[in-house]
Amino acid sequence: MKPSILIVDDDKAVRENLAKYLSGEYITYTASNGYEAIKKVNENSDIEVILSDLKMPEMDGIELLEKIKSSNKDVVTVFVTGFSTIESAVDAMRKGAYDYLTKPIDLNKLEITIKNALENKKLRSENIMLKQQIREKFDATTLIGSSRKIKEIMDLVKRVSNTKATVLILGESGTGKELVANIIHYNSLVSNGPFIKVNCSALAEGVLESELFGHEKGAFTGALYMKRGRFELADGGTLFLDEIGDLPPSIQVKLLRFLQESEFERVGGTKTMKVDVRIISATNKDLEHLVKEEKFRDDLFYRLKVVTIEVPPLRDRKEDIQLLVDYHLRRFSEIHNKKVKGITADAMKVIKSYNWPGNIRELMNCLESAVVMSLGDMIDVDALPPFLTIRQAEQSALPKSAANLFEIEKKAIYEALKKSQGNKAEAARILGIGLRTLYRKLEQYGEI
Repeated sequence: MKPSILIVDDDKAVRENLAKYLSGEYITYTASNGYEAIKKVNENSDIEVILSDLKMPEMDGIELLEKIKSSNKDVVTVFVTGFSTIESAVDAMRKGAYDYLTKPIDLNKLEITIKNALENKKLRSENIMLKQQIREKFDATTLIGSSRKIKEIMDLVKRVSNTKATVLILGESGTGKELVANIIHYNSLVSNGPFIKVNCSALAEGVLESELFGHEKGAFTGALYMKRGRFELADGGTLFLDEIGDLPPSIQVKLLRFLQESEFERVGGTKTMKVDVRIISATNKDLEHLVKEEKFRDDLFYRLKVVTIEVPPLRDRKEDIQLLVDYHLRRFSEIHNKKVKGITADAMKVIKSYNWPGNIRELMNCLESAVVMSLGDMIDVDALPPFLTIRQAEQSALPKSAANLFEIEKKAIYEALKKSQGNKAEAARILGIGLRTLYRKLEQYGEI
């Protein structure tokens, strides 16, 4: 189907000639003024581009643009203007117009501009769809669980999401702190804004400062150009500071200033930058203990914890394991193109008997391995990573002698090598041990 264009001009000859010229490639509508244009847009939902004169009696092009935008119509606007009103055309672009053309109209340029405008609209629509998919992906239901603790977290998340409050998320590694941050952002007032993430423990102090606040050209050796930092990139959205407990003292000072004033300077710069950014932070460390040891500023700690959400370890919500297993088995079956329907009672018993020190992340890795290794449509004990069966055997072995444990360990390693068809690196991954450790064990068994 041809794209549809509305041509708005108070000069009858101009609008009719443009309509005739464009009619071969587009469905064309015409309007003699802004009021008629609004009526046409409301009556014809297929209109994608408005090509409008900027200066018109009663309602000029800018007022038309503002009314179209206020009605939330997904229409791209291109203005036609004389040289004397180029300044007004630039102002219109600031207010949301896509582009402008000067009179007399260059027809080749007109065609190119319309095609680009349609492509821009398409990309914008795809972006909206992508954001909607992200919202669905990180919808509240994605925090799997029906335990009392998970319900309490979701209630708190719902209450805090539509505010601008600073949130501190606490919990062990692998519990889902980043997921909670995702849910807060994608259900917040700034969900259409950027969501920028920084791992504070992954970068050296000097690099982290530049990453967060940006730097000016020549600020240090190697600063060959100006760089915008994560605070600027997150303007109008959310900045997620993961592993906040590892933030160096010098950067703690700058972050505190931002939380107080919403402003900062780039590294090597003197110009004060002001942005609108919501801060969500997370850590697996005891910040109160770090404050007592004077390794973390108490005033920053209190600023970060306006709202605190504690994510429990998996061992404290074992009633959620069945739901987590069902959810991730479906997901990994789809990813790896396997027809896994479920898990046997024996395998589930093994999973529930384990304490999951790596929490949900460790459980996910275990389930992915089980899906990959499964031979049938049900996950049984033999498809589970050996460290789980070792654990179960250790708990049930009476007496727990060194000889028994040695045999258990040896059997688990041989099973892993069998599953990996002799690939030692893969066997080590299945076992959850280092390759060197595997070689050392095989040497003990006289296999090397």
